[in-house]
Amino acid sequence: WRRQAALAAAREDEEEKELRQRFMAPPVSGLRELRRRRRELRSRMELLIMETQAEVCRALTTLDPGASFAVDSWERKEGGGGISCVLQDGEVFEKAGVNVSVVSGLLSEEAAQQMRSRGKSLKAKDGKLPFCAMGVSSVIHPKNPHVPTMHFNYRYFEIEEADGTKQWWFGGGTDLTPTYLNEEDAVHFHKTLKEACDKHDPKLYPKYKKWCDDYFYIKHRGERRGIGGIFFDDMDSPSKEEVFQFVKSCAKAVVPCYIPIVKKHCHDSFTPEEKLWQQLRRGRYVEFNLVYDRGTKFGLLTPGSRIESILMSLPLTARWEYMHTPLESSKEAEILEVLRNPKDWVH
Repeated sequence: WRRQAALAAAREDEEEKELRQRFMAPPVSGLRELRRRRRELRSRMELLIMETQAEVCRALTTLDPGASFAVDSWERKEGGGGISCVLQDGEVFEKAGVNVSVVSGLLSEEAAQQMRSRGKSLKAKDGKLPFCAMGVSSVIHPKNPHVPTMHFNYRYFEIEEADGTKQWWFGGGTDLTPTYLNEEDAVHFHKTLKEACDKHDPKLYPKYKKWCDDYFYIKHRGERRGIGGIFFDDMDSPSKEEVFQFVKSCAKAVVPCYIPIVKKHCHDSFTPEEKLWQQLRRGRYVEFNLVYDRGTKFGLLTPGSRIESILMSLPLTARWEYMHTPLESSKEAEILEVLRNPKDWVH
C-alpha cells in the first residue's frame, strides 16, 4: 500500500505541475482544492476560466512577441481574489487585459437591488445574501485602426437564499468593435460564434446576436458600441451541465473568431486621420462602459472590488472632439451606418 500511496502522490504532483504550466498563475481556489472538488461545477468553471485566460494571453503574445503580460494576483479580504493579466504599449496591442476573478461573500444591498431590477427574486436572511461569482473578462485595444477592439466575458453566479436554496446562472458574450468596417472580417467573426452556438441549439445564435445588439447600445448617441457578436445573461436552463457546456464552447471560440483578424491587419498601413478616427471611436467605448455597462456597475458596487481590474476595459488613449461629424459617403460614415442599423452577417 505504501508503494501505491507513493505512486498516487507522484501522480498528483505531476498533475499539479502540468496545471501550473497551463495557467498564467496559480488558481484563486488553489490547485489541490480544485482537484479535490474537480467534479463540482464551480471547480470546473474555475478551471475553464483559467484555461481561457492562458489561451488568450498566449495567442496575443504570439502576435506581439516583443510585449509581455504583467501578471498580478490579488486577494479580496471579503473572500476570494483574482488574476489580472495586462499588456501595455506593445507593437500590436496598445492595451490588452485578460482578467479572472473568483469572489465570494455577502452581496451588497446596491448589487442585490440591481439584480432585483432585472427580475430576480432574492430572499435575504437578516438582510444578507451569501454569493459566489467567478468569470473571465477581456478587452483588447490594438494600435492599428484597421484591427478591431474585441471584448469577451464569461461568468457564473450563485446566491444562497434565506431558506438555503441556491439560485445560479451563467452570463457572457463576445463582441467586436471595429474602427473601420471590413465585411469579410464581420462575417468571419459572426460565423465562428454561430458555429459555437449551433452545436447546442440553432435558436441560440439569432437570439443572443439580437441581445448583443440591444445591450451594447449607446442610447444618448443612438448607435451601437460595435458590430456585435453574442451576449446573454441569467441563463439557468435547460440544466447546469448543459449551460456549462454551451459556455465552454463560446469560450473556446474566442481565439479562432478574433486572432485571424488581428493577423490579417496588424501590419496594414494607416494615416494620421485614420488614427484620429480610432481615438474618437474609443471615446464612444469609454462612454458605454462607464454609463451603461452592467458588469462595470456591479463591480463598482461590490464591497472590496478591485477598481484597477474593473476599469481595465478602458483604452490607454481616447479622444472627444466637439460636434465631430464624418463626411458623407466616407469610410467613417460607413461604419456609423452599421452601428445605427445592425446587419445580419451570416445569411
